[in-house]
Amino acid sequence: MNALKYIELDYFELCNGKRLNLRLSYQNFGQPIDESPIVLINHALTGNSCVAGKQGWWNDIVGKGKVIDTDVYAVLAFNCPGNGYGGIEELFVDDYKDFTAKDIARIFSEGLNRLRIHSLYAIIGASVGGGVTWELAAIRPNLAEYVVPIAADWKSTDWVIGNCYIQDEILSHSSQPLFDARLHAMTFYRTPESFAAKFKREKQRKDAFKIETWLAYHGEKLENRFQLSAYKLMNQILKTIDITKGGGTFIEVARQITSHIHIITINSDLLFKSDENWNTFVELKSVKEDVTIGELKSQDGHDAFLIEHQQLTKLLRPVFRLKQEHYDDHTSSCIRNW
Repeated sequence: MNALKYIELDYFELCNGKRLNLRLSYQNFGQPIDESPIVLINHALTGNSCVAGKQGWWNDIVGKGKVIDTDVYAVLAFNCPGNGYGGIEELFVDDYKDFTAKDIARIFSEGLNRLRIHSLYAIIGASVGGGVTWELAAIRPNLAEYVVPIAADWKSTDWVIGNCYIQDEILSHSSQPLFDARLHAMTFYRTPESFAAKFKREKQRKDAFKIETWLAYHGEKLENRFQLSAYKLMNQILKTIDITKGGGTFIEVARQITSHIHIITINSDLLFKSDENWNTFVELKSVKEDVTIGELKSQDGHDAFLIEHQQLTKLLRPVFRLKQEHYDDHTSSCIRNW
């Protein structure tokens, strides 16, 4: 059921008019996509379509008995073409700056069309995946009952663009690009408070602080499992989130989305600031009734969506509880009838 599958997109036209042959890969967890409510999950920068199971990067959220219950939902996850997952040698070394977050959303939209999926129960994604979630909702405003961007925003702010620029410079000019870029990234994925609580200025060895060896560990870990071209591409996607790029103001674009929009922000997020999400909520709430927001409390910053699973489960439960209750009622009825 959850083996990697492929869709060939020949001569797919990007927003800038360039045409590329793309191979879109995806996985399906839980129920068959033609028999159950479908949840589309959009992965983060170094993530992939493996969202559940032993190797699943989000298996505390997705799985049997989890808040996104694979006994209830058909869970679908695409890989951003070029992210390198599953051994696909699709290296956009020279083309990565041609891609935008909107292009990824359009590619996923075409993937849904090829799978003959015309409606979803929910679209959910975190970080850059949350940005792609906004983009997909904007280009297909009637696609899903719920749209759930987590630790994300509908646009890349100057702060995000600036950090992506630094990342791209490191990736393009460093002698150890993956290692060095990851070290820089970890400093804005977490917070000073998180580092202080975790490391307490203690030394691992006589010549190295614990914070230094921890950063080095994360740099080496990414070097061993990620490709330079994939990092460059995903960093470019993170830099180019903007649902207004096709024209219109945020309100003009977002008010067309018929889905219930459930924003989840993190109070200590240094990448996608909580204030930006609250401003989005207040602005959109003035013209759209079905908009809600939840805030995850943590000192761990942007990465808290990968750490604070209990809190995130509580914040997601209002979205996924309705179908769960329907499933439970249906199951109980079947048992009684049997």
